[in-house]
Order: sequence, then structure tokens, then C-alpha cells
Amino acid sequence: MERKPRKIELENDEAQLARDLQKYQDKALELGAARVKILRTDEIPVDERVTLKCQIPRCFGYGGGANCPPNTLKPAELRGLLEKYKWALFFVKEVPSNIIVRDKATIKERVAAYQDVYKIVTEIESMAFYDGYYLAFGLGAGSCRHTFCGLAEDCAALKGEKCRFPLRARPSMEAVGIDVYRMIVSAGWTIYPIGSGAKPEEIPCGVLAGIVVVQ
Repeated sequence: MERKPRKIELENDEAQLARDLQKYQDKALELGAARVKILRTDEIPVDERVTLKCQIPRCFGYGGGANCPPNTLKPAELRGLLEKYKWALFFVKEVPSNIIVRDKATIKERVAAYQDVYKIVTEIESMAFYDGYYLAFGLGAGSCRHTFCGLAEDCAALKGEKCRFPLRARPSMEAVGIDVYRMIVSAGWTIYPIGSGAKPEEIPCGVLAGIVVVQ
């Protein structure tokens, strides 16, 4: 999508920033987010135990992509980087529970749902970049390796080749240690743990989340 760049300013206009954050919130809702929250970066919980869960029990995606542990940003690194930012946009997308449970019968719907989250993240990140927040970055949900390259034999970027989806592929929030469950509950929203043994009919709704750290 073609965008009109805004002149870079060294000093941020707080009133303009507030308007922009509201604009990004509205856009996220327009793109399919169920709920959106503008929050300070010091409200983002980063915990090494989150990436521990990628290993115990070992996730099928662990080590399989350039944006999954142990190949991506470490929680301690993210924690230090977030200290240089102030504002972020956090959102959730609601998905039928049966789609979240890993069943081959719903794999197309599941992949589409994760791709929707990445689409919202990249759209907001792009808007922020052209608005002058050139250091903005976003994180998605789930493994980009399996979301975009599930039918490929491997992750091209992990082999040192050009990523097949360079503008859309990125780590998930969990991959870098963000406690998404805590963030959702702290926002006053609802989330259920949905594992392979879950019964979808007993869970009202599944939730996927994404975030864009703006400025």
C-alpha cells in the first residue's frame, strides 16, 4: 500500500503521538482485531519462563526457523530494548476454539488466523514507520516458519538465504519472552489455555495476540 511519509522530527509532539496511537488502534480494529489496548512499554511483562516453555516440552517449531528460539532475540535483550521505548499497541484476535487445537482438519483455518495477526502487525508497523516512528517494530503470534512456509521443507533465512516473506516474517511475542497470558488478563480480557488435550466445545473462544512497539 502506498503511503505518504511524514517528515522525521527529533522531538516528538505528544499530542500528535496520542492521535497516531488512536489511529493505529482504529486500524487494528478495522483489520479484524477484537480488542486493542494502548499501553506503556513498562507494562509489557518479559519472562524467561515463557521461552522455557518452547523447550519443555519441546515445541515442534523449536529451532526450526530464524524467528523461533533459540535463533531469535533473547528475553534479556528484549527487556533492555523496551527500556528505550515508551508506547505500544497490543491487540487480540478471537478465533473459534476448535481452530486453535492442532487438528489436521482445521489446519487451513488455523494458518489463516495466524496470518491475519501478522497482517495486522505489519500494517500497523508500516503506518508507524511512515508517520516518522522509524524504529517501530511488531511481533506476531505463533511460528512464522509454519504460518507462511509450512509447505516448504525448511526456513530459507535459517540457511542464510533470503527470507521468503521478509516484510511479514518476525518472531512471535512468546518467542522473545513476552507473557501474553498475563498481558491479556491484566488488560481485563479473557483467555483460556488451549493445548492438544483441550475439548473445544468446553472453551468459549480462542485468542491470538500481536503487538507493535511504536515509540
